[in-house]
This record gives sequence, C-alpha cells and structure tokens, in this order.
Amino acid sequence: MLDHITPVQFVEKLGFSTIWVRIAKAAASIDQISGGRLILGIANGDRPEEYPAMNVSYQERGKLFRESYKYIRRVAEPYPQLQSYFGAISGDLDILPKTEKTKLPLLITGSSQQSPDWLSNNGDGWITYPRPHIAKKQFIGQLRDNSAINKPVMEPLYIDITETPDALPHPIHLGYRLGINQLYQYLKSREEIGVNHVALNLRFNRVNIEETLGIISELILPHFNEKE
Repeated sequence: MLDHITPVQFVEKLGFSTIWVRIAKAAASIDQISGGRLILGIANGDRPEEYPAMNVSYQERGKLFRESYKYIRRVAEPYPQLQSYFGAISGDLDILPKTEKTKLPLLITGSSQQSPDWLSNNGDGWITYPRPHIAKKQFIGQLRDNSAINKPVMEPLYIDITETPDALPHPIHLGYRLGINQLYQYLKSREEIGVNHVALNLRFNRVNIEETLGIISELILPHFNEKE
C-alpha cells in the first residue's frame, strides 16, 4: 500500500523508471482517447523547493531532463530496450497502449537547462515564454539555424484586454494588459519572427470572458485565417 507516505518514500518505493513508464502510458492513453490529438509539453522544472521534496538534485536537473526525455521516447517503441540513469529495460515485455501516431509530439519548454544544439535536434517543437522581441527573434533563429527540420514554435501568453482599443502593453505575469489593437500588433510581430502558435490565457482578464472572446473572434482571428 502507498497510503500515507511522503513523496520521497513514494519515489524510492516505485523508482524513477516506474514513474516515467507511468507517464508514457498515461500520455499514450490520452492520445488514444483523443484520436491522436495529444501534443505533450515537457520541461525540467524550475522550482528549487520541489527537488528536495523528491530527493533529487536541483543541480543535476539538466542531465535528468535528458535522461527522462530518452526514457519516454524509448518506452514508446515496441518491446523497448534501454540502459539509462533510471535503470534498464530488457526488451522482454512490451508497454501498452501505444500512441495513435508513430511518435508522440513532444514540445520542449524554454531551454530546460539544455544547449541550443541539443534543443535544436530534440523534441518536435518548442514552447517559449514571452521575451523581448529582439531576444525572442534571436532565440528562434538560433533554434532553427541548428535544426534540419523547421519545427513549430508556440508561446503561451496571459492577456488582460482593456476597454481602450489602443492602450499600450503593460507587463503582467507572463503577458500583458493591453488594448485589442495592440494585441493584434503583438501577434503580427510574433508571426513575423517565426512564432507559429500563441495560446491566449484569460486568467487575469478583468472584462467579462465571453465578451472578450467575442472581441478576439471578431477583430483578431480573421487576420490570421487569411490564405496566402
């Protein structure tokens, strides 16, 4: 029984290898249920207090991320064989279910303590938090210059749409409070430097959510549905 045990005891009891198998199985199950629609964002985590709680070295999080990435990728193969930091898989047993797709898309969040070369050649795309325009352009250019495939870039963005359409952007947590016309300008500028998807988060939006969605649908979306 695993009732009433600490996180450290949980990890020691199950082992990291079991945890990554469970993650891979859960992701494959969701992919099956959704008809192959799952895109999984992954990251190394950046909260120092979480690592001691799991009896893991914060300083080794970059290495652990690479090992975890390799493990999740490998166990998705038929009858996987693997020797890694987290243990060995002999290939005698298969792990089910499998994803509907040949390979589950993994999007790497931020840098995850990895080199630009590693980031460019691993994962199926990148999730990057809002950065100043020039820094964002340089980061995307660096990723794509080192990659043989033009992988997608996604940005999550918190927004608070003001009642004044031309209100200039004011920084909030991982986003901006701004007018709808300024949001359009922001999204176009991101499109120009290679951002493919922006996920708008209305958690901090102070105006009625349905009203805000209606404004975005009317004034923003048509500009990004135009065919070349």
